[in-house]
Amino acid sequence: MSRLCCVADADAIVGRRALVPAGQVIEAWNDLYTPGHFWLGEESKRLLDAAGEPVPPVITLPAAAVAVYYGPQLTDLESLPPEDSLKARVLSGHGIAVAWITLDRFGQRMVHEPKGLADPVFHLRRRGGGAGHLWRLFTTKREAVVYMAEAYGKESEGAEWAETLPLDDFETLLKEHTSGPPP
Repeated sequence: MSRLCCVADADAIVGRRALVPAGQVIEAWNDLYTPGHFWLGEESKRLLDAAGEPVPPVITLPAAAVAVYYGPQLTDLESLPPEDSLKARVLSGHGIAVAWITLDRFGQRMVHEPKGLADPVFHLRRRGGGAGHLWRLFTTKREAVVYMAEAYGKESEGAEWAETLPLDDFETLLKEHTSGPPP
């Protein structure tokens, strides 16, 4: 089972990035609400630890705890970001789920210019990948239900996905799935 973790050692991340093998990268996402904390997927944590003493996680949770909706129109698969990196990015914004929204329900490419790191809509693709992908982060189940019903219709697969999210918010995610104290 893949795991995600939060670490509180910026110096280790910065110092070790140059030490990882060519073609590999430590993808660490700043926690937007807890200064000095960074979210990483399992592969990035492995690369970080391989370049020095293991960095103890502050929080560890199963990657499956963060829900991803790709939808029926998913395209440009070769440029999708690694799922653990996507999920770590979601956790950095204290989200519980994310939806791929590159195309709207009519198949038209969505255009969005994020207003900052806390914007719930963000761009993310595989490092060196071609086509970009647009994502919508959800911090609560209610937010996901409302957005997906409005964006895709109340009877859509996306609306059903949102209705079945098992967690209400980030605090519940931490309480039910983490090992380690909350940030």
